[in-house]
Amino acid sequence: MEATLPQVIEERTWRVLMHVPFEGPGLISEVAGERGLAIDLCRLYDGELLPALDELRGLVVMGGPMGVTDIEAHPYLAGERELIADAIERQIPVLGVCLGAQLMAAGMRAEVYAGAREEIGAGTVTLTAEGRSDPVLGGDEPVLPVVHWHGETFDLPEGAVLLASSEAYPHQAFRIGRSAYGLQFHVEVNQALHSDWREHLPSGVHISRSALAQIELAGHRILNSFFELATSL
Repeated sequence: MEATLPQVIEERTWRVLMHVPFEGPGLISEVAGERGLAIDLCRLYDGELLPALDELRGLVVMGGPMGVTDIEAHPYLAGERELIADAIERQIPVLGVCLGAQLMAAGMRAEVYAGAREEIGAGTVTLTAEGRSDPVLGGDEPVLPVVHWHGETFDLPEGAVLLASSEAYPHQAFRIGRSAYGLQFHVEVNQALHSDWREHLPSGVHISRSALAQIELAGHRILNSFFELATSL
């Protein structure tokens, strides 16, 4: 009798690491859903454990008000940095947003430190020459509409390619390898996520409907390009 081969079940999935309830994936989940990709949330703030490396098809690391060195208050940050570095080493697609980009830099042994001033609200970043030709960020326009919400910055990790800058923060986006992207800014902000943010933004910071519409349009293109690249590898 011929032996029956065991069925191979794909158990790896995309995981989103969340640090606070109000900084969810927004457009990231929306675009992934449009592409038929399932994304599981990992609520680190609620005590959920970090995923194992072998469980990952891709990794998204969201923002949060804490810093990368706030390990005493948030012990999971140490393991998170290691997980990100291991995922990059394994060439698993990674997208780090704001704090997520800082954790990527720290995980790759670059310094993270306070910026000259806070940068908060609707604004722009300017693509570098490498950014303009990048398969994810590149496009017809050299300037991207984004949301800023940060007060820290970082040195570029060794081997990283600088993709975007602003006047206050020269290191706004970088790529490591083919599919690991760190974005200091936010392009995942849709109307629902903006509503979650509103009460947490500093007094006087307002993102207009027209600015949000432009950011959503750019974010949809960028995130669609990221998932297109990530799933083609």
